[in-house]
Amino acid sequence: APGFSSGQAVAAMERAAANVLPRDFGYEWTGITFQELKAGSIASVVFGLAIVFVFLILAAQYESWAMPFMVLLAVPLALFGAFVVLLLRGMQIDVYSQIGFVMLIGLAAKNAILIVEFARRRREEGLTIVEASMEAARLRLRPILMTAFAFILGVLPLMFATGAGAASRQSIGT
Repeated sequence: APGFSSGQAVAAMERAAANVLPRDFGYEWTGITFQELKAGSIASVVFGLAIVFVFLILAAQYESWAMPFMVLLAVPLALFGAFVVLLLRGMQIDVYSQIGFVMLIGLAAKNAILIVEFARRRREEGLTIVEASMEAARLRLRPILMTAFAFILGVLPLMFATGAGAASRQSIGT
């Protein structure tokens, strides 16, 4: 149904079945809906495992257990911003917004890696932690902002899409 996520449609059908069908009758989900309901609880486990693997890869790259935390702290902040925008626009979390989340996580992690790596190099050159962090943030801010604004301007037409398929384009653009 236009304007409703598949989860909302399933919930509405389950409510309708509970109200309309006699108590002796039951129903089963098949096909894509069955797979979606079956995979719904697995998504959080997969996401958790992905975070662990990314952390371990970053720990191996930086040869440090602390550095990956600095990179991964950017992800919850970025996702929080995405959830706020979806809430403000009255949009549901669907497959398209999840694809947008993946792109956003990649962009936020890339920016954090740039700053952390630059600060690490400055730290190895003898600067204090505060000096290295400030210099990394100051020198990397412009390229990060340029990338972010290019990305934002690139998805702006999707946010305000109209016509057939507009809901999916708006969702991925938000």
